[in-house]
Amino acid sequence: MSGKRNMYWYFLVMREHYADFGGRARRKEYWMFMLVNMCIISLLCIAGALSGCPWICMVYGLYVLLPCVAVSVRRLHDRGKSGWLLLVSLIPVAGVAYLLYLFSLDGQKKLNAWGANPKF
Repeated sequence: MSGKRNMYWYFLVMREHYADFGGRARRKEYWMFMLVNMCIISLLCIAGALSGCPWICMVYGLYVLLPCVAVSVRRLHDRGKSGWLLLVSLIPVAGVAYLLYLFSLDGQKKLNAWGANPKF
């Protein structure tokens, strides 16, 4: 997949679903957003450390905190789970592992409480 297409998913979340906790997010939307986001954070942290401005990474991290939580909630909705399940991540190791497992599964094919399957 091309870099342009990966950036599409990032900008979809940042522009259209910045603080959108309703609906569903397909697996590709979630993972491509997180991939691009982690690359940007890594580059900013390296650039900040080299330039003596480590705060630039923290500022960006705060800026993307809300869309990260929102896309995670919508991804859980795609699996038919409540967004409150994100609190499971407070359980060290096992909670995060369980969420990664849920995020890696395909969404429910049928209509659920949060809407129609976003793939179709």
